[in-house]
Amino acid sequence: MNADIERLLRAEAPQVLGALVRRFGRFEVAEDAVQEALLAASRAWPAEGVPGNPRSWLIRVGYRRMVDLLRADQARRRREQEAGVAELAMGEPDRRPSPTRETDDSLALLLLCCHPELSVTSQVALTLRAVGGLTTAEIAHAYGTSENTMGTRISRAKQQLARAGARFTPPADTDRDSRVAAVTQVLYLIFNEGYTASTGDRLARVDLTGEAIRLTRMLHRFLPADAEVTGLLALMLLTEARRPARTGDHDELVPLDGQDRTRWNAELIREGTELIDGVWSRREAGPYRLQAAIAAVHAAATVPERTDWPQIAALYLWLERLSPTPPVRLSRVVAVAKAYGPARGLALLDDLNRRFRLDRDPLIRQRERAVRAHLVQMTGDAAGAARLYREAASLTGNQVERRYLLDRADRLG
Repeated sequence: MNADIERLLRAEAPQVLGALVRRFGRFEVAEDAVQEALLAASRAWPAEGVPGNPRSWLIRVGYRRMVDLLRADQARRRREQEAGVAELAMGEPDRRPSPTRETDDSLALLLLCCHPELSVTSQVALTLRAVGGLTTAEIAHAYGTSENTMGTRISRAKQQLARAGARFTPPADTDRDSRVAAVTQVLYLIFNEGYTASTGDRLARVDLTGEAIRLTRMLHRFLPADAEVTGLLALMLLTEARRPARTGDHDELVPLDGQDRTRWNAELIREGTELIDGVWSRREAGPYRLQAAIAAVHAAATVPERTDWPQIAALYLWLERLSPTPPVRLSRVVAVAKAYGPARGLALLDDLNRRFRLDRDPLIRQRERAVRAHLVQMTGDAAGAARLYREAASLTGNQVERRYLLDRADRLG
């Protein structure tokens, strides 16, 4: 299947799912029907050509499969089955107009997939499957688990939605902000996993970063006045702009200070900077706007020596007050060390470890060791830094990152 068809299918997937859910009200069944329609298209279109109205084609195939699935559940869902059968009289998939109105259901699907009854892990998996159009195998591969395990997770998520009585309708005004916040968190997590994969032999997974950006663009189109959604999109674009320079000719990791900045994507930097500049003055900045502002400061430095580290340290302090998470705290440590020297950075890291035990947190310990190694190296203690780099390497599942850390240790002796 060529790339153009694959992009088309992923763009149409949420629209087809929305049409089926609006008609039948059975998300857990409709999602399976859509996946089978996408599979049918991936087999037929490369040989027969893309139909004149691809969405109509997909909806009709999805309707037919939906009817088949509902027939297995006739006793409880006879009304839905009869409605589906009535739609079949409308003709061949690619010859008649779509029986549904042309509408974009992507936002409603994002909100549904990020239902509060679901865990964050389930929200991520369901979003990638239902809105992103990724297969279960693709999602499983991205997150370093088996297809069966991921399939079970997605199936349970759909069952939870059914038990919770989740409806394909916009949330109430009182619930909308929290649901949008859940969506932005899910998209942020998808992007981060793609930007530095937690496992595997590649540093990044472009399929995940690309999908996160596509879905965030879509969310921004629906909510252009939401400053945090705008900030999230700006953050992704400014971060993704650096990706071409993050690895060398042999797929080795290149740290920020050593990157060839002429390889940064100038168009993404321009777009991301314009987005964050446009919303920076609105009310008090939230966490995504602050992170985008930090990324914009990095992007503005044509050489590492021109990076405004004091400004970045101040922004991280502000961010830490809003989002006091271990990754934010460690990032502030690095910024402080760059701005005011490694001794200040190590003192701050020791203080944070005393108060928050970052060095004992299994989710952040690897990064804490790597940050400490970098700061110790800045002080001139090569042997101590080498030992810490090796310790950090033993704690990561990403092989590119592991090779980088071991290489740093070997160079120090």
